[in-house]
Amino acid sequence: MKHGGIIRRVQITEKSTRLACDNRYMLEVARTANKIEIKKAVEELFGVHVLGVRTQNYKGVLRTLRNRRVVRGPSWKRAIVTVKAGERIELI
Repeated sequence: MKHGGIIRRVQITEKSTRLACDNRYMLEVARTANKIEIKKAVEELFGVHVLGVRTQNYKGVLRTLRNRRVVRGPSWKRAIVTVKAGERIELI
């Protein structure tokens, strides 16, 4: 998998802005990506040194439509990446 296809987007939430003070960033990544691939992709795309990667898998949310049909939203994966002190991932 190419590095560009691994990282979907940088998540900007209240929790992610709080973690950014500790040099940790939340990224939405491809579900098939492992920690080693995520680390290489972040280092190549953002030019930082990654110290650690933690991943979390999320199931899609169940939704009930008007006609009582139940559908599941897409499942996704999140990575919390710790970078070396003094380095940053530019969010904008």
